Amino acid sequence: MKLDILAFGAHPDDIELGCGATIAKEVHHGKKVGIIDLTRGELGTRGTAETRKSEAEEGARILGVAVRENMGFADGFFNNDQEHQLQLIKMIRKYQPEMVLCNAIDDRHIDHGKGSQLVSNACFLSGLMKIETGLDGQPQAQWRPKFVYHYIQWKNIEPDVVVDVTGFIDKKIAAVHAYKTQFFDPESEAPQTPISSKNFTDSIDYRARDLGRLIGTEHAEGFTVERYPAVKSLFDLV
Repeated sequence: MKLDILAFGAHPDDIELGCGATIAKEVHHGKKVGIIDLTRGELGTRGTAETRKSEAEEGARILGVAVRENMGFADGFFNNDQEHQLQLIKMIRKYQPEMVLCNAIDDRHIDHGKGSQLVSNACFLSGLMKIETGLDGQPQAQWRPKFVYHYIQWKNIEPDVVVDVTGFIDKKIAAVHAYKTQFFDPESEAPQTPISSKNFTDSIDYRARDLGRLIGTEHAEGFTVERYPAVKSLFDLV
């Protein structure tokens, strides 16, 4: 299955939080989108790997993505090394995305920066013909995505590209709320975490509103890039 966009997240819920509205918008406009979670989020303070699995399935359903897979890497302890890179190269070559979205380059959680660099490195290496991989007994051709964008997470990193997601923030919030064990629940007796507060849940909307304000729309999501963003004409800019 060839995809237009393949989104990677270190943990289930990273993608919903970081670029859920952008994905919902692209799916709405006919793009084929897939999600790959690197870990099962098994070290999370709230919930379990099993609850995260069912929550991730619901999040994918709400966003309307074509496929969601989990690499099963060790939460907190995976590395940006040859073993992990080769596993991701197989996925990139399997789905041949034109665009890859991945974690913030620098963030509060150590897995986010690690995951960001791991995916970025795998995207480059996937384009080298002398790296041989196979899937289901068949050799794979090299493939390098044209674009690698990093969504913004906990830290307020200055974006290089801002996407107008007006009309899709409700779908993003619904996908985030699929992770019932992770976020604000006044009746929950689970330990509190930085993302389980009401302020954090509210921030999904107000951060998107603030970026939208800066570009003259209702809501927006920001991304950083690895090379200069380019347009064919100045009139392509919103």
